[in-house]
This record gives sequence, structure tokens and C-alpha cells, in this order.
Amino acid sequence: MPELAGNLAASFAPTAAAIPVAPAGPRSRAGSEIAGLGIALPEHVEPNGPIAARLGIDVEWIAKRTGIEERRIAAPGERLFELGAAAAERALLAAGVSPGLIDLVIVATTSNDELMPGASPRVAAAIGAARAGAIDLNAACTGFVSALSVACGQIESGRAEHVLVVGVDLMSRITDPADRNTSCLFADGAGAVVMRGAAAGRIGPVVLGADGDNADLLRTPRATGFTEMQGHETFKHAVDRMSEVTLQALDASGLSLEEIDVFVYHQANARILRSVGERLGLDPARVLDCIGKYGNTSAASIPVALEEARLAGGLDRGARVLIAAFGAGLTWGATVVEWGTEE
Repeated sequence: MPELAGNLAASFAPTAAAIPVAPAGPRSRAGSEIAGLGIALPEHVEPNGPIAARLGIDVEWIAKRTGIEERRIAAPGERLFELGAAAAERALLAAGVSPGLIDLVIVATTSNDELMPGASPRVAAAIGAARAGAIDLNAACTGFVSALSVACGQIESGRAEHVLVVGVDLMSRITDPADRNTSCLFADGAGAVVMRGAAAGRIGPVVLGADGDNADLLRTPRATGFTEMQGHETFKHAVDRMSEVTLQALDASGLSLEEIDVFVYHQANARILRSVGERLGLDPARVLDCIGKYGNTSAASIPVALEEARLAGGLDRGARVLIAAFGAGLTWGATVVEWGTEE
């Protein structure tokens, strides 16, 4: 996991003379594509047994209610930015892109180690992205999709050529271990993608939405530092919004449900995934479900699920992938990604 942090930075070890200078003038690329994907997970695997014993509930209750069998939990000394940097290094290696070429690092998270500084400057430094700007983004579980939108805007406007997007959360740090509504759900993880310009856009319009009037349904008050969730109401909003935004993203891309190869939704709860699929009439085989292995990793959920889809052979070149998420805020978003890069 974080043992990779620093390896790639050392390989490229930029000096003042080696740091590339951003090209002058307008860029020729009009679209965006994902050039590389990577994830990183804590080593410790926490099954349902210890959680059920702590909460005084039946172990089967957790799996039946959430679909989760196990999750990854960070060790006490593990840092969020280290986990994010490990995922970022894997994404850079997959893309074949030097850290020195990254123009901007965007880290989506709600659980940074500190109130400030943000995680993004530390991630940039850890991977050796010496000339990159750095931004933290907080849209809760929608954070990765929101960060993709920002990255696309930077690339397609010609303001950046390479953008690193990281979704990382250590939700175990902001979850009350005695709260049965949240402690069996949330977990830790990181995922990252390298994005770059493309002659033809492979990431469609990103549709985002928000409903601050219902913000109290899912929140982490500063006073307690623990996440609070009104489960039943949050469930209904999640199903409604992810179903709606799926159709909106498809309409914006000029595509139909039948033209999507795999649906990668935020892995919040297996019942939510089933309900969205049933609402839209989707074949369950086309809806990625990996929450049983990872739990709800918040901003890391989408890239971790994309890696599961890739390992399962569902991300062949040209595959159309709809990604959608819902989170606190309330926030939600979706887009269609054509997988693969230009020839």
C-alpha cells in the first residue's frame, strides 16, 4: 500500500533543470480521457464479526442490511495523504506519465488528517509533482465525480494538459464505533486517475446536482467529529437522485441505457444498488457491485469500483461506462466514460 509512496517520485526525481515548462499558447486538444487508473487500500481487513460483537447485533444482520462482508480499515498511524499518494503513483504508472507533467492535483476527500493544510499539496509532494497546483474538493461521496468535472473543465479549456484526480477517505476516523447506523457501513480506501487532453472527448458531460435543504440527513458535525446519518431518508434520496442523474447524463451524452456496457455506481449499500437497477430496469450483470469486499469508502468508492470492473474484464477499450454517485450535501453527479485512450 503506502510502501509504494516515494518510489515513483524517486524514479523521476525532478531537479530545477528537469522540471518541464508548460507549453505556451493554446492547446490543441478539445476533449479529455482517462489515461491511467490506480487504487490503494489499507492492509487490515475487518470482517463483520468484531463489529457485530461490539454493537451487540447478529453478524448476519450487517450483511443482510448492507451487503457488506468485510472492509479495509487504516492503521492508527496511517496518513490519508500517504494512501492517496500510493493510489496516485499506481495511476501514473498505468498511464506512463511522469509526475513532472502533472499540471494540477485534485484530491476529493471529507476526512483529511488536518483541517489545513489540505491533502492535495502533500499528495503532490509525495509523488514528485513539483510543478502542479493542488486543490482539495469536498463533495462527500460525490467527490470523485465532482473532481472529474473540474479536471475536464481545466483540460478542455486549455488551462491544463495533465490532471491527477484522487478520491481518498479514511471514514473509520470519523465514524462512531458505537453507532449501528454508520459503523458497519463506512471504510477506508483511495483511488486515482490520470486525465489528459484528447482530440475527441472520452468523458461526456458531467451532470451535478445538490439539495442543501436536506443537508442534515447526512453530516459530520465539527462538535462531535462523527458522521451522522438518517438512514431511511438518505436511502430514498440516494435511489431517487442516482436514478434521475443516470438518465440526465445519458440524455446529455445522446445515449440510451442499452448503449451502456457497465454501470458503476457509488458503493454505498447493496440495497441501494439493487433499487437503482430495478428502478431503471437494468440487468444486474451490468451493475457493478463490489461493496461486499470494501464497504462504503466515500470519495474512493468510484475508482475502487472501476478497478474491480477492470479486473473482471468489463473495461475493454471502447467500453461505455456510466458512473454516478450520491453523498452528503446532499450532492450527486454522473457522467459517461468511453474507456481507453487514443490510438
